[in-house]
This record gives sequence, structure tokens and C-alpha cells, in this order.
Amino acid sequence: MSAAPALPPLAPFHITGAEILHPAGAGTAPLGISGECLVAGTPGRAVNLAGWCVLPGIVDPHGDGFERHLAPRRGALRDVDSGLYAAEAELAANGITTATLAQFWSWEGGMRSPEFACAMLEALERVRPQVATDLRAQLRLEVGLVEDYPRVLEIVRQHGVRYLVFNDHLPHAALEKGKRPPRLTGQALKSGRSPEAHLALMQRLHEGRAQWPAALAPLIDALTDEGVALGSHDDATTADRDVWAARGVAISEFPETREAALAAQGPVVMGAPNVVRGGSHAGKISAADLVAEGLVSALASDYHYPAPRQAALALAPRMGLAAAWALVSSEPAQMLGLTDRGTLAPGLRADLTVIDRETGRVGATLAAGRITYLAGAAPAFLA
Repeated sequence: MSAAPALPPLAPFHITGAEILHPAGAGTAPLGISGECLVAGTPGRAVNLAGWCVLPGIVDPHGDGFERHLAPRRGALRDVDSGLYAAEAELAANGITTATLAQFWSWEGGMRSPEFACAMLEALERVRPQVATDLRAQLRLEVGLVEDYPRVLEIVRQHGVRYLVFNDHLPHAALEKGKRPPRLTGQALKSGRSPEAHLALMQRLHEGRAQWPAALAPLIDALTDEGVALGSHDDATTADRDVWAARGVAISEFPETREAALAAQGPVVMGAPNVVRGGSHAGKISAADLVAEGLVSALASDYHYPAPRQAALALAPRMGLAAAWALVSSEPAQMLGLTDRGTLAPGLRADLTVIDRETGRVGATLAAGRITYLAGAAPAFLA
């Protein structure tokens, strides 16, 4: 359980009249809530949610939509705490009860810099006890920053990070040919470096690739000992996934091709916006096609917090609501080792997403028995 927020749980109550996605399937059997947990029976007063659908709270395994709240304009980074509070409100409004905030640790600079990562994690520690949504951090580590590995491990331990993904955003093809990479000037400005200094840094990291495997091995061992879930980002080929799997990195996050997804022996995470759009905005593999093949373990918000709910509802006519919603609730919870949530079973956290049966809009969100968002379903809760 996360640290207790200032807002207390609701007094014991039970939900009636709604279509409720119980572990055995959807039905109208009442759902009991007492304190932070779901319970058997019908405790307290009845909350009649006729016309609504009650689903497990959404568990988002990867999202960087919080960045626009931290920096609504480039360079506007004065109050990280307020940005996180605003992000939490958006998460709750979209039925997300557990959010994994994907924070870069990268040579790219700006909000992706190590310095900003440390500031964000410190702010998250301050904000987390004050909100009901379970806010968690994921570090997205650029593998080329070998010299930073000891510091990264220290930060993971200090802030209790439980999910780390390895990225490689270096433009190797251009650097190999000695060409000027695209968008160099803009990236350099964001990083606070001159274009020449930024290019020299990228070239140095590119030329040090031979050192990466030897440095990665002890880092991965140490992270595994800490119980950190590990993933690789944007696997493009079978070989990419095989290499990371051999290193002990089980999760494949946003594989770019069907071949890479097929090669995954562990969980596969795809972006929910890909499903909502009907395909990748970057021309990569369709997430919906991979879902249809049974190759996807979890859908993530990626850059758009409404997307997990929208994607699950879009997939439901084809695969059934229970299977579709599992991609945004029980499956990501299992992947992250969160055994206390993801389904509406007695004894688990009272994490609920209440949606309108006709429109799919969120009417209420509860995290650990606490209301985090209340709109269309307000009359039932406030009666």
C-alpha cells in the first residue's frame, strides 16, 4: 500500500444496481467496500449506480503525459510539485488509480536530464502522501550513460523505484556515417549545450558502445536483487529482444515489429493511443493487431491519459469486456508485481473506475476507497 493520503477512505458502503466486472464475469451482484479494501457482503449504506458500469481501477504501466503539467511551455519548470498535483487530477479523471510516471535519465537534457530526474523523484516523494492515486516512478535509462550507472543504482534505492527500462535514442546510423543527426540544434538548445558540444557528446557515447555490455551486467544484477522490474524499449528485431532477455531484462516495452513481439518471452507492453488511433503514429506495428494475436500483456497510456480506457472499450466488442479491461488492470498489475489490485475481489484494494454504459465517460474514480474523481455519478455517492 502507498503512504496514507490526507483524505480518509469513505465510510463502509456497497454498490448496487450497476453492471460490475467481478472476477467471475460481469453481473449485478453488489460490491462491498470498507476502508481501503473490497469486502464480501453489503456493508454500510447502499450506493445505487444503476446505468453505470463498475470496473477495476486502471493500472497504467508507462506514461509521460505528466510532463506537460510540469512544463506547460518549454522551460516552465518552476514548480514540479504543482505539476504533479495537476497530473494526478488528470489521471483520476480518466479512471487511472495506479500510475507509472515514466521519467527519462538521458543525455538529451532538459526534462530528460539526470538533474531533472532527481528533482522529479524528490517532488514525487513530497506529493505522493497527499494524493490518493498511487503514483509510482519508472526510470528510462539511456544505456550509453555508462558512467552514470552507479548513481542510477543509488537513486533507485533512495527513491524506491521499482521499474526501470533501458532506452537507446542515439542516432547510431547518422553518427556511424559521420553525418549531422536531424533536429540537432533543437536538441542542443533543450539540453543547454551548443550544437557542437551536443554532437560531440553523442559521438563519444556512440563510440563507447563496446563498453555497454560489461557495464550493464552488474547493474542489471544489482537492480534484480533490489526487486526492480526491468524492460527494454522499442525492440525492433528478434535479435534485440533476445539480447535483452539473455541479460535478464524480461519486459518488452513498445516493440516496433511483430517479430520482436513474437520473440518476447516475458510481458509485452504496447501504447493504448496506438489502439485508439487504429495504428502507430510513427508507422510501426499496430497494437490492435498484436492484441488480436494474443501478443500483448498490457496497454499503457504512453502520452495520453484517456487512452487506456478508450482502448479497452474499443477492443471490448471484439474480445469481450473482461479480456479487454484486463489489459489495463489485472495484467499490468501482475506485470508490476502489484498483487493487491487489478480485479474486484474481496481483500484487494478498493480501486474502482465507474463509467457510463452508453458514453464510456468516467463518472467516478476511487483509489484505495477514496474518491479521486467525481462527476456524473456524484448524485449516487452524495445522496
